[in-house]
Amino acid sequence: MLIDLVNETDLLVDTDLLQKIAEDLTQRQIELIITDNEGIRALNAHHRQKDSATDVLSFPLGDTPHAPLGAIVISKDFVIQKAQELGHSQQEELTLLFIHGLLHLLGFDHETDNGEMRHKEEVIIDAWKLPKSLIVRTEGDNA
Repeated sequence: MLIDLVNETDLLVDTDLLQKIAEDLTQRQIELIITDNEGIRALNAHHRQKDSATDVLSFPLGDTPHAPLGAIVISKDFVIQKAQELGHSQQEELTLLFIHGLLHLLGFDHETDNGEMRHKEEVIIDAWKLPKSLIVRTEGDNA
């Protein structure tokens, strides 16, 4: 398994699809941490000096060939809220955020690229027949 799940919440997480998506993009280990808004807010404040909750954070570990790729932290509260708001399942929302976080671990950065990350997200979302809400809600945004 490429994904090492650390679930600090009661959110049900099916890693089967996440594992398949990860295997399409990398062979390196990924830590996936599910926390709540308070947990992700603390990480965001400490690592990015932004004292607010967010949906997903990525922490790359560097380019050492056999080292883990890094960690993806996702807020359960955002997963539930966005899934309800956008009318899809919590697992679909979690998968969308996982893809976003994984692309950051792989070096993509929508804040500085010319749309490459958004395009890659769209390709992956289409390939796995996921809701398009991630693309729609982040176009023109620096989220």
